[in-house]
Amino acid sequence: MSPKPASTTALHAGITAIDTEYVRPLQDASHLIVENGRAAFVDTGANNAVPLLLDGLRQQGLGPDAVDYLFLTHVHLDHAGGAGLLMRELPNAVCVVHPRGARHMIDPSRLVAGTEAVYGVERTRQMYGDILPIAAERIVEPADGEWFELEGRRMQAIYTEGHAKHHYVLHDPASRGVFTGDSFGVSYRETDTANGAIGFPTTTPIDFDPDEAHKSIDRILGCDPEYAYLTHYSRITDLEPYAAGLHAALDDYVAIANDCEALPDRVEVLEARLFDYMCERLAQHGMNADRDTMWSVMNIDARLNAQGLSVWLDRRKQ
Repeated sequence: MSPKPASTTALHAGITAIDTEYVRPLQDASHLIVENGRAAFVDTGANNAVPLLLDGLRQQGLGPDAVDYLFLTHVHLDHAGGAGLLMRELPNAVCVVHPRGARHMIDPSRLVAGTEAVYGVERTRQMYGDILPIAAERIVEPADGEWFELEGRRMQAIYTEGHAKHHYVLHDPASRGVFTGDSFGVSYRETDTANGAIGFPTTTPIDFDPDEAHKSIDRILGCDPEYAYLTHYSRITDLEPYAAGLHAALDDYVAIANDCEALPDRVEVLEARLFDYMCERLAQHGMNADRDTMWSVMNIDARLNAQGLSVWLDRRKQ
């Protein structure tokens, strides 16, 4: 039986979004960049996405030896869980990962342990499988503002450390865009309306910092992009009002967290409050859907954001 073909979306400027099929369709994208027959991936999804990424490459008429870079915006496993396995298929590629995340790609044991603390051992294994290491000599640690070249196409790593201390975004002037990982929120295509895209911050454990998250949004806008390519999920435009909504939502998340700080069942209440907030925002945006439909799209974010905000509340006391 032949492997399942990848679900891909051709964008522009040689960019293709590949659905990694993480948890559900249209939840998590890897982006493939092709320039004059050479290629780069931005983020990978989990191990089970690797055959899809290789098929997406084949759909462009390219083989694994055409890939020069694997850019990991950060090392959370929905973005980087398949990196070790994928690198074994890419003989010419280097993996570009933030200096704070590089050690976790070389030795993933602490990264896996942290994920198990959030999801549990069994669920972590079901979602991610065995996380494979990447040889240290194949890791490149970018400086803030460093440029990389793909067949003459220059792309810049810019640190954005509000979502995680090991996060950067990839500025791509050729496409007038930025590959934003989680630093520009999540925006699912099911929530698009006549008013365009709507986004929500992602405050997952363990490094969320609201002040740095605001700065990250502004650093992205400082690239003067026309497009943002989100891992969750893919291309959006009309970025100024989108960013204003993210800034406001970040402040609202912090206010909700502060309201819940002293509660004994803090995480559960936070999850409920955040989901209520998401539903209200989505309805105001013109999404005509019931709560069950909204939950099917936003439940992962409501749960993880509640956990991350709870961790932040504890950490700020230290």
